[in-house]
Formats: sequence, C-alpha cells, structure tokens
Amino acid sequence: MRVSLAIGCLALLTAVQAWSQSTPASSSSAAPGGDATVLPAVTVTGEQPGPGLWKVSKGNHVMWVLGTLTPLPKGMEWRSKEVEQAIARSQEVLEAPSAEVKVDAGFFGKLVLLPSAYSARKNPGGATLQQILPAQIYSRWEAVKPQYFGNDRRVESWRPILVALKLYQKALEKSGLTGKNDINKAVFKLADKHDVKRVPVKYKLVVEHPRELLDTIKQTNLHDVSCFNQTLETVQNDMSHLAERANAWSTGDIQSLRGFAQNDRYQSCLVAVLNADFAEQMGLHDLPERMEQAWLQAAQIALAGNAQTFAVLPMEQVLSADGYLVHLQALGYTVQAPE
Repeated sequence: MRVSLAIGCLALLTAVQAWSQSTPASSSSAAPGGDATVLPAVTVTGEQPGPGLWKVSKGNHVMWVLGTLTPLPKGMEWRSKEVEQAIARSQEVLEAPSAEVKVDAGFFGKLVLLPSAYSARKNPGGATLQQILPAQIYSRWEAVKPQYFGNDRRVESWRPILVALKLYQKALEKSGLTGKNDINKAVFKLADKHDVKRVPVKYKLVVEHPRELLDTIKQTNLHDVSCFNQTLETVQNDMSHLAERANAWSTGDIQSLRGFAQNDRYQSCLVAVLNADFAEQMGLHDLPERMEQAWLQAAQIALAGNAQTFAVLPMEQVLSADGYLVHLQALGYTVQAPE
C-alpha cells in the first residue's frame, strides 16, 4: 500500500533524490542523434575498504564521518576495519538525513487512492513523450530506448522525469553498477552488532489531503525536459565516469573522488519538482534546506553530548564547498579530511 501511494505522491521526489545522489560532474556534451553508445565499464570486485573518515571535533568531542556513494560496483563487498572500530567506540551513530512521508488516510481511503496514484505518473492530458519532447531529444530517445526498454510502449505516456529515472536504473545494471549496495544499511548493522544507539534524522511530511494532492499532481506540468535530456546524456556518454567514480569510492581514492565532485547538472531535475504547483502543498519547496537544518542540529547535539559519534553523509555533502561539513566548520568545529 505504501509503495503504491508513493508512486503518486513521491515518485517525482524519489527521481530527484536518485539523480542528485548518482550523477557526477562531467564535461561531456550531449551526443547528437543516432545510435547510442554505451561505453564498457570495468568495475572493481571483491572486498574493498572504501574511503577514510572525516574528523569533526571541538575540544575532546569527536565525530567521525563516512561519505557514502551510489551507485557502487555490483561485485564489490565493502568491509572497513576502520569504520567498525570507530563505530564500536562511539556512543551514537547519526544517520544520514531523509524525508519521511505519512499519508493521512485510513485503510479504505488508501484503497480508493490506488488508481489515482498509478495514474499520477502519466503526463497531464494523456500526452506522450513524442508530443512533449523537442524533436531532437525525442530522436535521441528513440535511439536509446530499444537497448533498455525493447518494444515497451507503456513508458511513452510517463512523465519525462520518471522515464529518465527508469532509463538510468537500467543503464546502471548494464554497466556493472548498482544502487542496492547500500553502505548505510551496512553501517546500521555494525551499530546493532556493537549495541550502539542509532539516531535517525528525518524530516516528516504529513499529507493531510492525499486525494486533493494526487489530483494536483496529475494536472501539473513539471517542465522536466531538461532533466530528461541530461539523463540521456549520462546514459550515452557518462557511464564510464560513473564506473570510475564508483571504483574510486570502493578503493578509497579520495583525490579522484574530488575530481568527480558534483556540480549543478542535476539542478534541472530538482527544480522541476521543487518549483511544481504541488511542492508547497506537500512542503517540498524548501525540503533540502529543512533536511540540512535537521542534520546540522542533530550533529551539534551529538557532538556536545558524546565523547565520540559516528555519522554517515552522502559524499557530495562531505566534499562540496557548500556541504554540511563546511557549514559545521563555519560554526566553529574543526574538520579534517582523511590522509
């Protein structure tokens, strides 16, 4: 039930989160129309240590931070003695920030919402991709589509941002990469193993009028053509960069990771959702800022109350010149990168 409702209320947000977590900076330009080229990606396999830990401190209070990444090599098994030792010596493990959505509707109310939730992923007015996309972009899509969707026509009625997410996921699979190698879950297992308290950092969104919200979503044009176009570019030109970045994380090559630090390429996908009519209705318009505030507040509380804390953050928030660690540094904390 929860998954079905998410299709209507949260699929668009999920697409943005997946894109923002997974797209490296790249200098490549969009490929012209014609046959798509998927570059062979060679990914590391076996047991790998991942990157070192960032140290955030004030006085005798320390927080060790692991930057996480997705996608990662499908055949890689992450194992870090440094991380396990740091967790075992900590009083708390601070989870990465996330958004939790609750739908204010009873069981039968949710059943009624199911058909509407599924239809919300379609374009308003039943428009197709061919009708929405500029001719040049649609031509590129026609060249790419057979490799990943075959003759499936159903996606032609989906919103471009959701087609882009599905295409991206299929391209990862073909490139030996996966978003299922979840480092966060591995960290949580280590925390449970050593009886260390886990502290979730969640910004909660309550949808009080889900039927009205779904109606708004179904009628909203997202202006997500740019997001779709950038995804095509990634699939055609940048899969090898994704593999290189995944390998760099796996082997702990921080210098290379800095070379893949994210720029604003994913902003068009983010803006497509956060500027939509339903964003303010859901409380999404300032969601990134609220999640950042929630994590920074939780981090300061942990640093003040614990001799040692362990935390996980998306790597872009660790490396970015405007990331969470930079903001902690501005608040007077000492931040040291691993050697």
